[in-house]
Amino acid sequence: MTKRNKIIYWVATLWLALGMTSTGIVQIIKMDEEVQNFSNLGFPLYLMTLIGVWKILGVIVILIPKFPLVKEWAYAGFFFTMTGAIISHLAIGEPIVKTFPPLLLLILTIVSWYFRPEERKIKINN
Repeated sequence: MTKRNKIIYWVATLWLALGMTSTGIVQIIKMDEEVQNFSNLGFPLYLMTLIGVWKILGVIVILIPKFPLVKEWAYAGFFFTMTGAIISHLAIGEPIVKTFPPLLLLILTIVSWYFRPEERKIKINN
C-alpha cells in the first residue's frame, strides 16, 4: 500500500468513525432534533437505539485490527443505513440539503472501504 493510499484510508476512516460515533450517540440518547427527524421520516423511535448501537459497534470493528469478515459486514451496514437515510429523506420530499450528512457518511464509507489495507480485507483463496 502506498503512503498516499494509507493517508487517504486513515483520513476517511477517522472521519467516518467520528461521524458514525457522533450520530450513534445522538440516536442512543434520543436528542430532540434526532427524534423529530425520525418522526418526520415515519420511523418508530425504538429504531434510533438499534441503529445507534449498531453504528458504535461498527466503528469499533472498523478501527480494530483483524476480523476482515466482520469489517465487511460493518461497511455493508454503514452503506445500507446511509443509502436508506438518503432515500428516506428524498421519498418524503424533504429538501436535497437534508441528504448531505448521510451522503457525506456514505462517501466516507466507500472511500474507507476502497482504500483499506490488505490485512483488513478478506483473503480469497483461488
